[in-house]
Amino acid sequence: MIFPDIRTTIVPSALKVLACAMLSLPAWAVNPFTVRDIRVEGLQRIEPGTVFASLPLRVGDQYSDDKGAAAIRALFALGLFKDVRLETQGDVLVVVVEERPSVASVEFIGLKEFDKDVLVKALKDVGLSEGRPYDKSLADKAEQELKRQYISRSLYGAQVLSTATPVDRNRVNLTFTITEGGPAKIGQIDIVGNKAFTDETLRDQFNLDTGGWMSWYTKSDRYARTKLNADLEALRSFYLSRGFLEFRIDSTQVAMSPNKQEMAITINITEGERFVISGVRLEGNYLDRADEFKALIKMQVGKPYNAETVAETTKAFTDYFGKFGFAFARVEAKPEIDRQSNRVQFVLQADPSRRAYVRRIQVAGNNRTRDEVIRREFRQLEAAWYDGDKIRLSRDRVDRLGYFTDVNVETVEVPGAPDQVDLLFTVAEKPTGSISLGAGFSSAEKVALSFGIRQENAFGSGNYLAVEVNTSKFNRNLVLSTTDPYFTQNGISRTVDVFHRTSRPYLGDVNAYSLINSGAGLRFGVPVTESDTVFMGINAEQTEIREGTGLPDAYRKYAEKFGSTSSALPFTLGWARDQRDSALVPTKGALQRINADVSLAGDVRYARASYQFQQYFPLSKKYTLAFNADVGWGQGLNGQDYPLFKHFYVGGLGSVRGFEQSTLGPSEVTNSTSAVPVYLGGPKKLVFNAEFITPFPGAGNDKTLRLFGFTDAGRAFGQDETVSFGDLRVSAGVGLSWISPMGPLRFSYATPIRKQTGDKIQRLQFQIGTSF
Repeated sequence: MIFPDIRTTIVPSALKVLACAMLSLPAWAVNPFTVRDIRVEGLQRIEPGTVFASLPLRVGDQYSDDKGAAAIRALFALGLFKDVRLETQGDVLVVVVEERPSVASVEFIGLKEFDKDVLVKALKDVGLSEGRPYDKSLADKAEQELKRQYISRSLYGAQVLSTATPVDRNRVNLTFTITEGGPAKIGQIDIVGNKAFTDETLRDQFNLDTGGWMSWYTKSDRYARTKLNADLEALRSFYLSRGFLEFRIDSTQVAMSPNKQEMAITINITEGERFVISGVRLEGNYLDRADEFKALIKMQVGKPYNAETVAETTKAFTDYFGKFGFAFARVEAKPEIDRQSNRVQFVLQADPSRRAYVRRIQVAGNNRTRDEVIRREFRQLEAAWYDGDKIRLSRDRVDRLGYFTDVNVETVEVPGAPDQVDLLFTVAEKPTGSISLGAGFSSAEKVALSFGIRQENAFGSGNYLAVEVNTSKFNRNLVLSTTDPYFTQNGISRTVDVFHRTSRPYLGDVNAYSLINSGAGLRFGVPVTESDTVFMGINAEQTEIREGTGLPDAYRKYAEKFGSTSSALPFTLGWARDQRDSALVPTKGALQRINADVSLAGDVRYARASYQFQQYFPLSKKYTLAFNADVGWGQGLNGQDYPLFKHFYVGGLGSVRGFEQSTLGPSEVTNSTSAVPVYLGGPKKLVFNAEFITPFPGAGNDKTLRLFGFTDAGRAFGQDETVSFGDLRVSAGVGLSWISPMGPLRFSYATPIRKQTGDKIQRLQFQIGTSF
């Protein structure tokens, strides 16, 4: 409102009352004048500059009613004020404002289903957060948003009540009192119209169900529209992959009980007839490469219609067009249906459209990992021709980093540029590190402290960092390892290792012998192809045997040959080929590693080599068969025996489960009174593993929780022992794999199938790390 200066005029009380009553009427007209000064009154927290920046008037401007109305609209548009009015004092314009209160804090009472941070973010998205202006309409909007969040978790009966408590400086504390209630669970799923398949068979295709013993983890009995839509697509895919070309879902009804605690789902379908493919024909422009495209056809004449093979064929065609830069190629599979014979012929109509190049590549979802860590894995470059093979390779390389649970690539057209596309790489990060801290007390070693940190993506840089410290009297360790995967811009990696280890037997004797191993190493990895890397490096190592009570004869003989303190300078050479589809949850592909150490300098001369091979076979969408083989061999050089401290060890996690760690191989009983066996390992080893991996019962298709059955076989062999498959220890068992917030966890329970007297059995074992 605009008022003349009435504060400098003496008026009767009746006139004052009349003036106040007219506040609700349109603004009084004011004769235009030149503004000499502008003042702002009523501000408490907001800076005056915010007001001045929004006013369409400046000192020296000509004031008019229209400009005054525009000024009021501009200030209201800020959303910061409950009331705004303009007053004039001669040629001075006075802006009088009343600020809206701001939100001092947001609290939740009765919150159980959600973490507080999730709801705080949801409220921020609707405009309500600490420090923001507050009004009742915004609180109502926030209530509706919180209810929507609860509905997404099937808590349809949740009640939300907001309370605003005024505090100092024109602020309010906002409290949301929530009564969550129980979730609405699915009590019934009915499918109407099915004839070819039973209800049970069709319901097996759903992730939603009526509850089971794992529902507390999967929440599969909680209704959500998005989940139902996904299940309907799974049902449609089930029929379309079995010849039912004209299958359709007629309707879906979802009914809720009056107490909002139980839901019933009814799905009405029409199956139609089953069709057989009678032929496939190509039409359109195939770049004069029709024979090459024909080799990509997955549909088989004489077999029942399968929508999956049709989709695979069209995708293979578009991907092949993309190899030549045609990002917008369109391939349509048109059915020609003969309903009298229930046969269908497909015409594959292709239009390569126009060739395109990639304008820009964007990365999203990497809140911690730096852009460059992802971008340096790209083989598709910006401003280069679109290449489908390079894009898929880029996606696989990013996934194989092991930093993400999911990696997706989306092609986005550029408006106004028909020959350009943008690529959007979206990643979902996972925890890549672990920290351990412990302390122990015993009469033998008083206080022992241990600390360890392992980070595969340190500070989002893509570098590997591991530190291990243990102050125990019996096992004292100091280990530092770091890897820079892009030490040079062309992808040469550098690994630096520094270690100092001291170990003593648990003999209860302060004069017992001890083993000290110290050294450092430097290794480089050179990428040869997209999946092959060659490693080379050098290590400097020193081993000391301090004599004492219980020293085994094997260690004594080693000291006699090489000295109580011996050194070695081994050169390392290795090769690795990783063609797995994922480093975290592989389902197909292979991994191979070869490593060799040769020491030609120092007190110890030897050669050692190892080879590991892993292969994953996808039996179906749910089931995977995996094999692993790990062999090792070592030999002394220049007439020397193979050094004891380079032996291989077998047994326990990572080799043959069901037996104690590192106990499958030659051993020696010390000459101490406690007769503690010392397991020496050997210069030769054989390890074989097989796993059948399946989703955990009741967990649907969730890949973060999986069950596996396994069979392991292996052993380490001494220098004078002959490698014999008959001497291998064999075990079998079941295990649980869980991609937890702290990393991959594996639990296994194994039963030895082939064992010998004296073997150390350990049936239940636990592991943090990858498979095998």
